[in-house]
Formats: sequence, structure tokens, C-alpha cells
Amino acid sequence: MTAFPERVGESIKCAVTGESYDSYVPKALPPIPAIEMEKLYSLLDRANIALGRLDGLSIILPDPSLFLYMYIRKEAVLSSQIEGTQSSLSDLLLYENNDVAYVPNKDVVEVSNYVAAMEHGLKRIQGGFPLSLRLIREMHEVLLSKGRGSSKQPGEFRRSQNWIGGTRPGNAKFVPAPPEIVMDLLSSMEKFLHDETITLPTLIKAALVHHQFETIHPFLDGNGRLGRLLITFILCVEGIMREPMLYLSLYFKTHRQAYYDHLQLVRETGDWEEWIQFFLKGVIETANQAIETAQTILQLFAEDRKNIEAIGKSSASMLIVYSYLQKHPITDAKKVVEHCQVTLPTANKSLHHLVELGIVKEITGKIRNKIYVYHKYLDVLSEGARPINEL
Repeated sequence: MTAFPERVGESIKCAVTGESYDSYVPKALPPIPAIEMEKLYSLLDRANIALGRLDGLSIILPDPSLFLYMYIRKEAVLSSQIEGTQSSLSDLLLYENNDVAYVPNKDVVEVSNYVAAMEHGLKRIQGGFPLSLRLIREMHEVLLSKGRGSSKQPGEFRRSQNWIGGTRPGNAKFVPAPPEIVMDLLSSMEKFLHDETITLPTLIKAALVHHQFETIHPFLDGNGRLGRLLITFILCVEGIMREPMLYLSLYFKTHRQAYYDHLQLVRETGDWEEWIQFFLKGVIETANQAIETAQTILQLFAEDRKNIEAIGKSSASMLIVYSYLQKHPITDAKKVVEHCQVTLPTANKSLHHLVELGIVKEITGKIRNKIYVYHKYLDVLSEGARPINEL
């Protein structure tokens, strides 16, 4: 660990209701003295290679949108779990299928909001809208539109002091900058994001911006989730990835104490290089995991399709239902009828055959209103996505 006191932000004495505390104001980006790139080149090369392989999946996958649809939902679950929600991927899919009786409602609403915020941001960027403070506010408004965060000024940068850990600023683990200078800090961060004279590699820029955003902590709620989304959006806007397929929440969740420690390390010592190394290791690990997951899913789809086709004449309708299950691995006969344009008897018969083949499980045990799960597929997708209190 190296100390760079010139990079350490300013500690400001503040007071509220007679109690004093220190709030932290970070230095503007890029860090001065400049990042020591020689410490990072080896990891950076490996990270770029892993990202290139992952990005290549968007070309070779038969349906990239299918993988992206489910991967976005897994990211929503993981990123929300870091913030304390206990919803699983199965809960979210059931909720989206309107089977809310099976899920912890408040938690899954927050995860569903995250999906909506992510999709809103992606749509705006794909439409040519810049990655900006305005877009971040729009996404925040969607993120906190319903559920527990709806009273925390959705879409508005904070106008009061917040803190991390503890019950008040005086005993908190970390207190971000006072509200009156938040906009100045954010404007400086936005300027860095779009400054074409800065020639830092995109992955380094993403690591710096994520850290800066988390340190400013500009909202009363939702900072962690939006800060993690910023990473993926930067990679897409900068042209590093064609599709938003890299999400670091599983890495941050798995190494969550190290993640928090590295964030704080920069604030205390100015050692950006240590944080960036941790970040790049996460990119490598996450990209390789995503590649393995995609390959496992492709193999599963090929094996299951082969088993269905071996049935013979009734396989045509089963394949239609099976294709629907690839995007909706938790469903019922009514949804199949609605989306596959088949009759109810055909839907029930196809689902029954898929159960017999071991591809699908029925999870209610009821005679009516049965719910079917493409369990092997869901198991692959859910790897690492169990709620933290179950680990």
C-alpha cells in the first residue's frame, strides 16, 4: 500500500443539533499525481482480453437479447442484495409473472424498480442521449418510484446530510460531503467523464468514476445501485462493449468487505492504484464467469432441444413452448396460451411432456393454477444470487 497525501480529499468540520462530525470532500478527477499505469498494465491487458471475449458473445449467441434479458435481471437481484434486499431471481420472475403471493413484496418491488431503471437508462443511451447527471437523475427517479425508497426524494440530488453506518453523522463510518457542495462535485465528475483531452483507458475511467460517485453519495438512497450501473454504461458509451453484458455486483457481493475497504482506502491514503487493481480483477473474474455461464446455457439448450425433437410429431408445439421458457423460466399454462398462440389443451400437454422429460418442474403440487419452472436453466442463472442472509 502506498500513501499519496496529495490525493486525499478534505475533511470538513460540520455540526447538526449541537453534535460535530467530519464530512469528506474528495479531490477532483483525475488524480494528481497521475495514476501509476505501470502497476496496472498487466491486469488491464487481461481485463481487456476478457471483455473482448465477452463482447464477442453478442455475435456468436443465437439470441443475444435472451441472454441480456436474463442477465439484467440477475444483476438487479445481486445489486439489490448488496443493499440488503432478500429477493431472489425466482422471486423477481414470479413477480413479473404477476404471481406476487410467492414473493416478499417490498424487496422484490425494489428489484423490479432496478430493472426498470436500468432499461430506461439503456434505452436513452441507445437513443443517443448522453451519459449525464440528468440521465442519472432520471434513472434514480425510476429506481425509487415504488417501495421503501419512494420517500427519499426520487430523481433529486440530496439537500441534506447523509451518512454510511451508524445512527447519525457523529457515529457514522463515513460521512460524504455536505449537501451544499454536492452539485459542484457532481459537475466536476461529469466534466471528467466527457473530457476528451484525458487519455486514460476506459476501464480505469470507469473505476475512478464509480469510486467518485460512491464517495459523493449524491442521493439519500440508491447510490450503490446507480454507481454500479454507471460502470456498465461507461463501457457501452465508450464503445468497449456492444451490449451491456458486464456487471460487477456478483464480484462486489462475494468480496463485499474488501470492496468497502478498498473504497475507504482511497479516501484515507489516496492509493487509487490499489482500488483499480481490485476493480480490474473484478472485471476479469466477472467477464470470465459470464462467458462460462453463456456456454453452459447454450449447451443446456442444445441438449434439451435434442431431447424434445426426439419425441417426434408432438415436438413442434413443445419447441414453441420451450422457446418461451427460455425467456420466461417460470410460467403457467395461461401465459403459454397468451404468448405462444396455442390452445390451452396444447399448452397443458406440452408442459406435461416437458415435465416428463425432466426439463420442467411443477412447483405448486396443485390440480389447478399450476406453475412450471425451467429449473436447470434457473439454477445456472441463479448461481451466486442467493440472498446474503442465506449464505
